[in-house]
Amino acid sequence: MSLDSITTTIDDAVSDFFEPVSEKVSEFVFYFVTVNGAELPLIVAWLVIAGLVFSAWFGLIQVRKFKLALEVVRGKYDEKGAPGEVSHFQALTAAVSGTVGLGNIAGVAVAVSIGGPGATFWMILCGLLGMATKFVEVTLGVKYRETHADGTVSGGPMYYLPRGLGERFGSGGAKFGKILAVAASAMILFFGLFGGNLYQTNQSYAQVSSTFGGEDGFLASSAGAVLFGLVVSALVGLVLLGGIRSIASVTSKLVPAMAAMYVVACLIVILVNVTAVPDAIQEIIDGAFHAEGVVGGVIGALIQGFKRAAFSNEAGLGSAPIAHAAVKTDKPASEGLVALLEPFIDTVVICTMTALTIIIASPDSWREAREGGEPAGVVITSDAFETVLPWFPSLLTVAVLLFAFSTILTWGYYGLKAWTYLFGRSKTSETVFKVIWSAFVVLGSMMSLGSLIDLADSALFLLSVFNIIGLYLLAPVVKRELDSFLTYVRNRRSGATEQDTGPTEPETAKAP
Repeated sequence: MSLDSITTTIDDAVSDFFEPVSEKVSEFVFYFVTVNGAELPLIVAWLVIAGLVFSAWFGLIQVRKFKLALEVVRGKYDEKGAPGEVSHFQALTAAVSGTVGLGNIAGVAVAVSIGGPGATFWMILCGLLGMATKFVEVTLGVKYRETHADGTVSGGPMYYLPRGLGERFGSGGAKFGKILAVAASAMILFFGLFGGNLYQTNQSYAQVSSTFGGEDGFLASSAGAVLFGLVVSALVGLVLLGGIRSIASVTSKLVPAMAAMYVVACLIVILVNVTAVPDAIQEIIDGAFHAEGVVGGVIGALIQGFKRAAFSNEAGLGSAPIAHAAVKTDKPASEGLVALLEPFIDTVVICTMTALTIIIASPDSWREAREGGEPAGVVITSDAFETVLPWFPSLLTVAVLLFAFSTILTWGYYGLKAWTYLFGRSKTSETVFKVIWSAFVVLGSMMSLGSLIDLADSALFLLSVFNIIGLYLLAPVVKRELDSFLTYVRNRRSGATEQDTGPTEPETAKAP
């Protein structure tokens, strides 16, 4: 049996098994209502409403405390000897690496194709709302994390749901939280293996083989696919063996470099077409409130913007608190403030830069998609760059590869924490997971995923249902943590030493 036939057989078997399951689960999770001719998935509304509620509850903290968040990430309020494994900056880059990626490059192109330029406005608004949700879940992730005997840390919804609800509501709350935690762990693990691993490898391989190999090149063959998968698998395995410190060390270098390169390329396209910027901004504003030629009009543009932002920055999904839980601090709200920068970086900056680049460059592929053609995703973005930088598609391929690699690493860490919560934390258990994770990397370059990814996306967004229920119930705890940290900051600013400020950890009595 040839290698081609083996890969085809594996692909067909996986698709045949998962397709009927995927259709049913997707119909349930992404159930939509029709609003003015446009489809609104209720799960997206669930995430947006959470952003509105937490923005109001914490008095627009994403605006009021943005400057403080920047000071914290720079280490201004670091505490010597604080528990944890990584710095505020490393925790931020590790989490951002799990969200910044192909969605920012390809997903935004789809949004402005279907929803028109106006989708950009609503995407920015949803990103700003998501900052408040991210603050809440990450504060809880740090407060209820578990520090192990070897100094490593575990956190995330699988820890703060049972512990936090148990603390507030007693044994009944703990039991309810445990149910939510097990379900959340299963969802994180499933999406990690298929969406955070297989999909990333598959798409990066497709881009690399298309750019550097062509249809008849070695990379486009099954042997080339296996070789690509083995190389990426080996690199992923080496970094995973080092744990969060190793992952944070890699992502803290990769993510800023990738983001900077991508934003600079966007700026070049924008500056070369600087005279078109006012018209592009006007298109965005007009499209947000007077959308024409878009399915559903203004509502259609709003839905596309909200969908892209919610799918991109993962605010409310409970994934980021896993990475942030490893931060070196004994003041949970300090890392919550750092985390609110994530949706700003991911959505308000990078997604918006992509949208502006496409609108200003206005490549033929985008205009065709807006006239009813199939949105081509990354091709549209690549074509927009090519109008000014003919050589950039090759560099974009490198960016896609690095984005995918950092996402695989971060979701490998998320998946490991979910795995050990479900199956126990031992050296053998962790090694088994890392072997499985690395093997999936190889499979990703050999398969077309199709319905498998729909099922993985369903699992990820079903996670938001379990997670946000807990966030609402635990919001008073977050409020106390925020007040405690702000008191600490005021003391530090008044000239008191770290020792003089005394303990700021609030008591663990039930919140009112």
